[in-house]
Amino acid sequence: MKTQDTALAGVKMLEAPTFKDVRGGFVKSFHEPSFEQLELRTDWREEYFTTSAKNVVRGMHFQEPPAQHAKLVFCVTGRVLDVILDIRTDSPTFGKAIGVELTPSSGIGLYVPIGCAHGFLSLTDDSVMYYKVTSVHAPDHDRGVAWDSFGFDWPIRDPVLSERDLSHPPLADYASPFRMAH
Repeated sequence: MKTQDTALAGVKMLEAPTFKDVRGGFVKSFHEPSFEQLELRTDWREEYFTTSAKNVVRGMHFQEPPAQHAKLVFCVTGRVLDVILDIRTDSPTFGKAIGVELTPSSGIGLYVPIGCAHGFLSLTDDSVMYYKVTSVHAPDHDRGVAWDSFGFDWPIRDPVLSERDLSHPPLADYASPFRMAH
């Protein structure tokens, strides 16, 4: 597994081993020894996937302590613009965001450390995102910030949003409890 640093501290772009032949493709999205060698979390507690229509924005989501988690995300169908926002107040990249296009054929996934909000824009119908997270979902600690409140240049102005995502506060109004891991 190859890894590449991104513009956000601790956020890694992963290039998973990908094999293709006449039948199609195979992507190994997790290999514990490789993750340990890269000093990435391996203590996954839940896995799930979402399906989204074109022009849906999901995000920007995270869980607060004590239910905080790191995430590993891959797109397994369709195409998405995956967005990560640093909400660690002592981070040199606090308030900054990156966007990475994810597709199944690229084998590219993202490792999202604790203290980053995550979301994405579905660029096609029936996009499927696959997640691994290091904590169990805790509704009382589930939070988010408004998708359009942190200066990221989304390629859409009027996305499809859930009621929950419409209710998130702007980043400027969110008192983040997150700090860099030392």
